[in-house]
Amino acid sequence: MEYVFLIFFHILGATIWAGGHLILSISILPGALKERNAEVVKHFEAKFEKLGIPALVVQILTGIRLAHLFQPEISKWFSFDERISTHIALKFILLGLTLILAVHARLKLVPKLQERNLKFLAFHIIAVTVIATLFVFVGVSIRVGGLY
Repeated sequence: MEYVFLIFFHILGATIWAGGHLILSISILPGALKERNAEVVKHFEAKFEKLGIPALVVQILTGIRLAHLFQPEISKWFSFDERISTHIALKFILLGLTLILAVHARLKLVPKLQERNLKFLAFHIIAVTVIATLFVFVGVSIRVGGLY
């Protein structure tokens, strides 16, 4: 039963995190760039952050537990010598990239966001969106195949 709840909350977190970034990248960001209006992005970020950050935390916590269920030997998580170890390693690598981009954007870019640095933030947004989508792909491929 634990597994079912872990998967449910992990997927729910992924839906919120990846879905929110897809909305931002596809619906909000193009208009903000076209109008050179950084406030549109700030407004979305302020609202999304209240749900997006907890969703990411849920993904991290459930992901660690799921990794431990799939591969109890933590020393093998980055070994790349088994299919599951490769998937776990890829998920943690994607998480690291996400955290680096998210922390940099939150601490350095968003507080000083203006029209002149909106394009740099747009790069971050698109990168996080691509990474979030890869998170979903790698997660799905653990169960249904896809990477090898």
